[in-house]
Amino acid sequence: MRAQAGMSALVFPKVVLFDLDGTLLDSAPDMLATVNHMRAARGHGPMALEALRPHVSKGSRAMSAAAFPELGGEVPPEMIREFLDVYAQVLGRHSVLFEGVPALLDAIEAAGSRWGIVTNKPEYLARQVLPGLGWEDRCAILIGGDTLPQRKPHPLPLLHAVAELGVGIGDCAYVGDDQRDIDAARAAGMPSVVALWGYRLPGDDPQAWGADALAEAVHDLLQPTLWSALR
Repeated sequence: MRAQAGMSALVFPKVVLFDLDGTLLDSAPDMLATVNHMRAARGHGPMALEALRPHVSKGSRAMSAAAFPELGGEVPPEMIREFLDVYAQVLGRHSVLFEGVPALLDAIEAAGSRWGIVTNKPEYLARQVLPGLGWEDRCAILIGGDTLPQRKPHPLPLLHAVAELGVGIGDCAYVGDDQRDIDAARAAGMPSVVALWGYRLPGDDPQAWGADALAEAVHDLLQPTLWSALR
């Protein structure tokens, strides 16, 4: 059920931009199916979800390196292509929205605000996610990691989103679970929120990333006090 339309438009910025994997979507199970397909093809046993999950927000190279530690972090380009090809075949089969995401997006729309996605996932893969979630006509903008010459942590994707949507930097906020998300927002001059429910390595310290706010769970983003602190 959609949130009540009487919810004050002042609760949210005019536009809320989100990272995708680890922020809106728990895609780790799809990623696990991908690396385990690759491992099986090489005669390896399956990798455990809890071992892969911290690496998901770091991208295909980091996940491949975690799945094949014998490479010593040196992942050849052909393995990245293989990862993306396999992932395209399993995309959406196992992933789910994080708890509270549907209600959050409903509330943003009911308040008269818009939301969009700025991800480092290749755009063609990110766009394949939208139909299964019913987001094709709801997502105001989608920018992938290969949409522009630069990707996060460079601020260009966020600056481009603002320009395309015709709003000011101060009228937006960016929510993400990785330091690159916060670095990009800070470089763009955009208020930012760390999604603490997402994917992080053991040594990551979100408190040190310089975000304007930290949210423990998705429902924290329904609190007016969080957004008022960003103004």
